[in-house]
Amino acid sequence: MIELYESQRAMRNMRRAAMQRGVVAVLDVGTSKIACLVLRFDGTDKHPDDSGIGAMAGQAGFRVIGAATTRSRGVRFGEIDAMAETERAIRTSVQAAQKMANMRVDHVIACFSGAGPRSYGLAGQVELEGHMVSEQDVGRVLSACEVPDFGDGREVLHAQPVNFALDHRSGLIDPRGQMGNALSTDLHMLTVDSAPIQNLAYCVKRCDLELAGIASSAYVAGISSLVEDEQELGAACIDLGGGSAGISIFIKKHMIYCDSVRMGGEHVTSDISMGLQVPTAVAERIKTFYGGVVATGMDDREMIEINSDTGDWDHDRRSVSRAELIGIMRPRVEEILEEVRARLDAAGFDCLPSQQIVLTGGGSQIPGLDGLASRILGQQVRLGRPLRVHGLPQAATGAGFASAVGMCLFAANPQDEWWDFELPVDRYPARSLKRAVKWFRDNW
Repeated sequence: MIELYESQRAMRNMRRAAMQRGVVAVLDVGTSKIACLVLRFDGTDKHPDDSGIGAMAGQAGFRVIGAATTRSRGVRFGEIDAMAETERAIRTSVQAAQKMANMRVDHVIACFSGAGPRSYGLAGQVELEGHMVSEQDVGRVLSACEVPDFGDGREVLHAQPVNFALDHRSGLIDPRGQMGNALSTDLHMLTVDSAPIQNLAYCVKRCDLELAGIASSAYVAGISSLVEDEQELGAACIDLGGGSAGISIFIKKHMIYCDSVRMGGEHVTSDISMGLQVPTAVAERIKTFYGGVVATGMDDREMIEINSDTGDWDHDRRSVSRAELIGIMRPRVEEILEEVRARLDAAGFDCLPSQQIVLTGGGSQIPGLDGLASRILGQQVRLGRPLRVHGLPQAATGAGFASAVGMCLFAANPQDEWWDFELPVDRYPARSLKRAVKWFRDNW
């Protein structure tokens, strides 16, 4: 835990240095595509370091000056499967974005899906040394949270305080400077398998780039797709990607739950490929142009030409009805949504005051999906697009870029994390700093 604390602090410092120089890149490593956006921070809207909460609050003024996307290679279920191929795809994407920006980039902030995320709710309480809450008191109460034994081979990806209480007053966002006797907090901790993180960090390092931050795709997709009221009152964001579906639940503008389902759009493509006996590329084209999940009377008569190139003339020049295509796609989409509903039920989503569900990601663009989702999930469902940010090209404003745009917002306006605050000396084991530096050098 201490090693991770130090490595995350090191990445935060690296990110702050990159933002002060003015340029940083965000990288969305997905199963179907790898997107890279280059951000230039112009210093507008920047407040002094003592404003907001945490060391990096308030750095908001940025503009997208470069954007590129390439087909993902070597990534399955949101995790790196073939290092060399993923490295080549990341290089291609970053170089194209640098060329558009006409500027070299050294630091990237990456996000990824998969890796088996698991959420924990922690609580801590301390007595105040004075009568006014200081930054050290916030650090003490965060370190007082009892960290569960989340098992070997797992790492903490996010550890965010979602609520502070001072004596009997709960719901505080920033307790510093307020009077009281006892300070308590609720902390949301997200753990993931360590191997996918280390693989991604090593892959970025092999591309001659410095990793200045790492985040969960489900979290950043929720930041970009949920409007302010939804984040405040409570909503779930379902990020339907190529290899996995990320689930994040927000309330009071904080993420309180995160999970993922290891199924996505590529499974639908695979079903079409096997059902119609066509290559995967042809199945992807048919899904994109003619796909759907709700059949009507017209679909029996609407025929789809399968222009495949297997070499068998009769096999390549046949046609199928759109109703048949929908019959292949719908069961898999229903299976994904049923899994999502099971995860939401396990999280207690039905206890929230507002139960809005927002579908985003490339897989959410299947026609009729919102109607099917509202029947299966039993809630209000809408399709979400990412927020507009300065300089974003029109081609990158679709639902498939929710994670990439969310990474921009995550970089510019980071929420407080546990490692933004100084750890009290009594929680600091001896010689941990040397071990932390060695671990950071070995892994990053």
